[in-house]
Amino acid sequence: MRELIVVEGRGDAEALRRALGDAEILWTEGFGLTAAKLAYIRRAAAERGVIICTDPDHAGEMIRAKLDRRVAGLRHVYLPQAAARNRRGDDIGWEYACPEAIRDAFRQIQLTPEQTGETPEPLEMTDLTKWGLAGSEASRKLRYATGRLLGLGECNAKQFLLRINRFQITRQEIEAAVNQAFEQTGANEPKNS
Repeated sequence: MRELIVVEGRGDAEALRRALGDAEILWTEGFGLTAAKLAYIRRAAAERGVIICTDPDHAGEMIRAKLDRRVAGLRHVYLPQAAARNRRGDDIGWEYACPEAIRDAFRQIQLTPEQTGETPEPLEMTDLTKWGLAGSEASRKLRYATGRLLGLGECNAKQFLLRINRFQITRQEIEAAVNQAFEQTGANEPKNS
C-alpha cells in the first residue's frame, strides 16, 4: 500500500500490519498528535495520500475531525463497532479487529468530492427521515446496517448525513443500501424517493 495509514495507537498499527501486510503506519498516540507528526501527515497527503483509521468511538471521531480540519485530501476507512470490540466488550479499537474485518473495511475506502471530481446534490435530514434512517425507534438499527454497507461506519443521524455528503454518496447508492439493510435486519420498511 502506497498511502500512509494513520491510527491512534501501537496496537492498532500492529493489527493493521497483520491484516494488510507491509504498510507505513503512523500512530497519533490518541490526542497526542505532535506538530512534527502533523507536518509529516501533511507532506504524505500531498505526495502519496493518507488513509485515516481512527477507532469507531467518540474519541476516534474527534481525532478524525481534527485531522480533517488540518489536512486536505484525506481518505477515510471506518470499522464497524461490533468488529472493533474486545472480548470483554469494555473497549473498542482497530487493535481488537480480526484481519478479515480490517480487510473488509479497507475495501470500502471513502473518497472526498475533490478526489472523485463528482458533485451530486447534497442530501438533507428530511431525506434520512424519508428512508427511515432518522426519526423513528428503528432508525438506529437500519442506519447502522446501511452505514456498514456504505463503508461509513456506525454513527448518529447527524454524523451519517455529514458523511454521506462529505463522500458524495448518491441517492441511488443510499436507496440500494437501505433496501439491502432492510433485507438483512428487518429494521424498518425500505423507503424510496
